[in-house]
Amino acid sequence: MTGKLKTSKKKQFVRTPSEATALVQYAVKGIEEKKGNDIVCINLRKIPNSACDYFVICEGNSRTQVQAIAGSVEEFVKKNTGNRPWHVEGLQNAEWVLMDYVNVAVHIFQPEARSHYGLESMWADAEIKEMKSNGIPVKIKRVIKIKTKKSRKEKLFSGKKTTKKKIKQKK
Repeated sequence: MTGKLKTSKKKQFVRTPSEATALVQYAVKGIEEKKGNDIVCINLRKIPNSACDYFVICEGNSRTQVQAIAGSVEEFVKKNTGNRPWHVEGLQNAEWVLMDYVNVAVHIFQPEARSHYGLESMWADAEIKEMKSNGIPVKIKRVIKIKTKKSRKEKLFSGKKTTKKKIKQKK
């Protein structure tokens, strides 16, 4: 699929929280239709100055699958809610496709790009839900994948602890 998805020329706002939740559920169904992996929904409504109300994040294993997922999401959402994405970005390269529905943003990644950008850890203060079949959230998870390296002192003292008395006794 190398063609463009149809986008709306005028902004279509999802006005109520129930409409946004419905759009999220249909986006998840579209993702599941094309076997998208690791579907996560981030609720950003309680975060001040957030870009939108919800992020839906998933991944596809190849460029072709990412493009197919984007097409499926657009089809499911259009058929069930009448909304088209206001803007779609990244469809040609298909490493990270962003579908902007104004109050809901759908991010479709390839695995390497998802781990590189780490959106889940960037929005770690938000409510993060792993989505399963039928768009029902199964468990809440907090994802913080920040790797820290031990400093030289921590590495030196992370082994057995010795006291001054033990050092004197060894002499």
